[in-house]
Amino acid sequence: MTHSAGPDLALPERGSLLILGVTGGIASGKSTVALMLEELGAPIVDFDILAREVAAPGQPAFQEIVGYFGQEVVGLDGGLDRKRLSRIVFQDPDKRRMLEAMTHPRIIQAFRDRIRQLAKKDPCAIVQAVIPLLFEVRLAALVHKVLVVHVSPDIQIERLMRRDRISREEARRILDAQIPIDQKAAHADFVIHNEGDREATEKQVAALWGRLTEIQDQRGGSGCDQPGGPERKKNHPAPALRSLLSP
Repeated sequence: MTHSAGPDLALPERGSLLILGVTGGIASGKSTVALMLEELGAPIVDFDILAREVAAPGQPAFQEIVGYFGQEVVGLDGGLDRKRLSRIVFQDPDKRRMLEAMTHPRIIQAFRDRIRQLAKKDPCAIVQAVIPLLFEVRLAALVHKVLVVHVSPDIQIERLMRRDRISREEARRILDAQIPIDQKAAHADFVIHNEGDREATEKQVAALWGRLTEIQDQRGGSGCDQPGGPERKKNHPAPALRSLLSP
């Protein structure tokens, strides 16, 4: 599946990078899988972290958000109370769209800046863009391939209730505001099933890494593994995953 960039999301900054969009449903284990891939050599650009940075106190987005939603979304530490803000926007699509209009353009620009930095450091790297709402906000054009980390909706709800200490009804409401995870998986290039134990997930991640490196080798690109050009970095997996990559 090819994810071609539209005119508003074209990324000339990415050069010969291979960008993997990592997504899934809430509480599906995206961060766990991303960290495993990072151990194998794929740096992470996490859109949740970018969102926090662009909406930090003192940033223009912070002032706009507080001006629209009121002081009730400001926490005791002076930053945004993200749980309270999430509850508001998950219950009101118009307010969610307003929040997106305030933050998404700035997040995209921050992503461009980070990609530019990574391309300078290693122009042929495999980079992860961890984007929880990749499909919901139509950001697939930012990446070359999409990975969905999949668990069943029942497991999502149980994990979300434990993690955020919320009711089943609230967890269900949050899931209902997202595209169903099975639908996301149907549009992915790769799927990691994260319902088993850690070893089972690691085996899938190791196999995926092998496929990604093959794809990047086939893509080549200006300056990648060419005489006189920088050789694509040979990554050294962490011990927990190294044995899974051995013949």
